[in-house]
Amino acid sequence: MIAKTLASLEDVLAEELIALGANDVEIGTRMVSFTGDKALMYKANVHCRTALRILKPIYSFKAENATEVYDALKQLDWEDYLSLDKTFSVDAVVFSHIFTHSKFVAYKVKDAIVDWFNEKYEKRPSVSVTNPDLVFNIHIAHNKCTLSLDSSGESLHKRGYRVAQTEAPLNEVLAAGMILKSGWRGESTFVDPMCGSGTLLIEAAMIALGIPPGIHRQRFGFEKWGDFDKELFSDIYNDDSGSREFRYRIVGSDISPKAIAIAEKNIRNAGLKKYIDLSVQSLQQYSEAPDQKGVLITNPPYGERIKVDELTELYGMIGERLKHLFTGYWAYILSYRKECFDSIGLKHSRRFFLFNGALECEMREYEIFSGKRSEHIVKAEPREREERVAPDHYERNSREGYRRSKSAGDGKSLPQKRSFGDKTKGVKRSYGKDDKFPRQKDEGLGRKKFSLRRSPGKGRERQ
Repeated sequence: MIAKTLASLEDVLAEELIALGANDVEIGTRMVSFTGDKALMYKANVHCRTALRILKPIYSFKAENATEVYDALKQLDWEDYLSLDKTFSVDAVVFSHIFTHSKFVAYKVKDAIVDWFNEKYEKRPSVSVTNPDLVFNIHIAHNKCTLSLDSSGESLHKRGYRVAQTEAPLNEVLAAGMILKSGWRGESTFVDPMCGSGTLLIEAAMIALGIPPGIHRQRFGFEKWGDFDKELFSDIYNDDSGSREFRYRIVGSDISPKAIAIAEKNIRNAGLKKYIDLSVQSLQQYSEAPDQKGVLITNPPYGERIKVDELTELYGMIGERLKHLFTGYWAYILSYRKECFDSIGLKHSRRFFLFNGALECEMREYEIFSGKRSEHIVKAEPREREERVAPDHYERNSREGYRRSKSAGDGKSLPQKRSFGDKTKGVKRSYGKDDKFPRQKDEGLGRKKFSLRRSPGKGRERQ
């Protein structure tokens, strides 16, 4: 199978898949390949925070032109996947000097499917671009073609909890990836002082509490497949064994009352109001940090609609507030302008290259301490430091493409691809029935029984 993701989140997604029990995990560009059974495919859709789609390849072949694509796909027995009473659509992803138009490729795949049914039944299944029963994905790299079934349906970044949004909301997969790359898993207070519609706050709460990201979705693509196992999916969907206790607070603020009102709606719909504190205030208005120690992750304005002078002032203020109020914190700032980071005036510990939409960005890590850096003594325990600086940390260089950074300590470059294989079989997430949180009949912990899908906008508080 293939899990699609955003650029530079491949390593995080690989670790998520391994934790679910995936085998033969290999990292590619914006994707991770792995092997597993039907249960793992269901789990990957429900549990993977950094996956966009989970694809199940069904046919691979080579083609030198569009006619060969059509002829190859006409050889398939399409009744194994599709029937006349179901609708379908085709997504095409093309990286090839032979095929230059992805839409044209999608049309040829559609033609092959429709013609196959017309020749056999003189009828054809309908195409639906809005809500198809099945989605086929054709991927072409040079002359190598792979046809897959899209088990996710809508992109997995559409969690189902967002009922309102600000002008440029952060992608949920990117938000989760930022948090997971920071190393935070709920062991301290979490702060976002420029929270916008609340995406980072909600993703942080779900990570800290062990709530699967797909728990609020109304449907997945595989639910309309002919071999859908309703009982198996119900067991996976309602499994609470990954739930955790969270003993700290998640704190969000924004200078915009409208943004806070929107964040409040989304948080309530996600059933997380109990864990997240919101306020209308700017970072400049903070008089003290919410806790003695914690993690601050935020996505400040980049400057698309802000003047350079205002940007310099804004990021200068961020640096000043971090230095004087957030001593003992680890701070993570996402931006794409070098001058923004320069204005912060603090030396970063690490940097992560990410994409926010089409913008090539950086998230920089800052360890906030009192006094001068030369006099600073690192007080973190060795184990904590090792967890923060993973040896397989990625960097992206815009000229050289994707590359591994130097592994921690040994100075050796890591290989371009890493196979986790059977050596990692022991690293599996438990799906037993022990240590569950008690659940109330009417007000659960944000999870829904399979037979009781939640309608959009009807959030429940997690108890």
